[in-house]
Amino acid sequence: MRLRGLILASVAATALIAGCTTDTGAADGTVADAKPATSSAPPPPPPPPMAESDQALQGIVVTGSGKDSRQEMGRMIPSPVIMAPPEPEFRDQYEDVESNPVKLTREEPVSTFSIDVDTASYANVRRFLKGGTLPPKDAVRIEELINYFDYAYPQPKAGSDPFSTQVAMMPSPFNAGRELIQIGIQGRHIDRDARPPINLTLLVDVSGSMHSEDKLPLARQAMKLMLEEMEPTDTVAIVVYAGAAGEVLAPTPVSDKRKIVAALENLRAGGSTAGGEGLRLAYSLAEQGLKKDAVNRVMLLTDGDFNVGISDPEQLEDFVSRKRETGIYLSVLGFGRGNYNDAMMQKIAQTGNGTAAYIDTLSEARKVLSDDLAGNIFPIADDVKIQVEFNPARIAEYRLIGYETRMLDREDFNNDKVDAGDIGAGTSVTAIYEVTPTGSDAAQIDPLRYGEAAKAGSATGEYAFVKLRYKAPGADTSKLLTYPVTDTNRVASIDKAPEWARFATAVAGFGEMLKGGEALGTGFGWEAIRELGSGAKGKDEFGYRAEFIELTRLAETADAQATLNRPSQEE
Repeated sequence: MRLRGLILASVAATALIAGCTTDTGAADGTVADAKPATSSAPPPPPPPPMAESDQALQGIVVTGSGKDSRQEMGRMIPSPVIMAPPEPEFRDQYEDVESNPVKLTREEPVSTFSIDVDTASYANVRRFLKGGTLPPKDAVRIEELINYFDYAYPQPKAGSDPFSTQVAMMPSPFNAGRELIQIGIQGRHIDRDARPPINLTLLVDVSGSMHSEDKLPLARQAMKLMLEEMEPTDTVAIVVYAGAAGEVLAPTPVSDKRKIVAALENLRAGGSTAGGEGLRLAYSLAEQGLKKDAVNRVMLLTDGDFNVGISDPEQLEDFVSRKRETGIYLSVLGFGRGNYNDAMMQKIAQTGNGTAAYIDTLSEARKVLSDDLAGNIFPIADDVKIQVEFNPARIAEYRLIGYETRMLDREDFNNDKVDAGDIGAGTSVTAIYEVTPTGSDAAQIDPLRYGEAAKAGSATGEYAFVKLRYKAPGADTSKLLTYPVTDTNRVASIDKAPEWARFATAVAGFGEMLKGGEALGTGFGWEAIRELGSGAKGKDEFGYRAEFIELTRLAETADAQATLNRPSQEE
């Protein structure tokens, strides 16, 4: 309205100027003698005060007279524009991690790592791509991209271990002359009636940074979805933190859902962020309601902006680690953009024996907290570790794709005091190695001139030997499972590989491309990823795989745009 008033006042002023002059008369452009105009009309009212957004129009100068000046003014004054709110300052934080290097089997035949079931990286990458830009390379954790999808691995047999293991070997589409070894783990589904009760404490960030629609308002909606999947006997408590931490809701049975929803609806964002203090209070409340035969868990909902309280990552990890020993696990749900602290969230979720997910839409909230709630809440195996020993007679080199933040020392595998990842009910975990067969021209590391060749196994025997360790939830001692990788696991071409193996390979290639594509050959790119993924889409009940294929198109467009905007070497 202020802008409209300014325009009307300016037009009136122009008309007054025109009244004091004559129109142009002669065809040659000469002007007749001007006479003062008389008028009984009152002077125009002064324009209303201008807002800062309107003050840009003050610099307009009206020249000429009559009809010409009015036309000029129409050209110079812009139409009112609805201004979008400014983008938040980009202060996202990601851990700087180098990709796993190629290892020479004769020198280092054993690879050890902790499993990872987090999916935060995929949803965060999707958010960047749908915004038209490539994600930061450090935001891309390839294992989390791969593990976002359900590969329908066979369920474990009744009465056996809590998960089944699948191994496949196939030629690598990434680089000619190399192979892929894929290891898949499938956790056992549990019936809803067999679920243990849940003692859940929600720790909700209500600091000022959580004000935007994709943060606290979305978090409230996500929690309502989760309540629909919980049993009446489960309990929920709510703690908030901003400038100070406080208890909003004492442990309340889900049968009193209206009370829980009312508490969620009353949450408002404002203030600084005392994340560490909130954690202390949340764990204290969870300990008060601790149930021996229940799932006791704290769930942190935040954009990760810890700036008051325990802000040092090592101190936070130590605190969460001590609380983990009491049987209370920690999961983290990330929201929003601009100051998303991915590095902090990953560290405390891994230390707390929980999962880290990123919620960018209500659809993602439904996936994490409704469709996959059992896998994110109910653990079926703790401290799951994988160790692969490669046979140097058959495998010259190997490289683990992803899991850089989950690598363990060789001796950690047999040490039951070393923490590792956990598998939830119905969850699948996939790991992929790219290996170079002995004698292949695709080898990347030259042999030593003066080195003595290590003794190798049989050239017709196993490619590798896979070992897994896990603990039953709450147990102190681990169990060992072993699987040899032989010619029976290998197929002659990727076209003959199982559907799950082909789609996981496409996702792995997608991740490699987002990180720069240095590990990929020149013949493999966005189009090859799309073709491989489309050919292995299979049953896609919720459309996640179709969405992935569309993301490859968005990534290709963003990559091309980034290339155009990148300064040339000559510049």
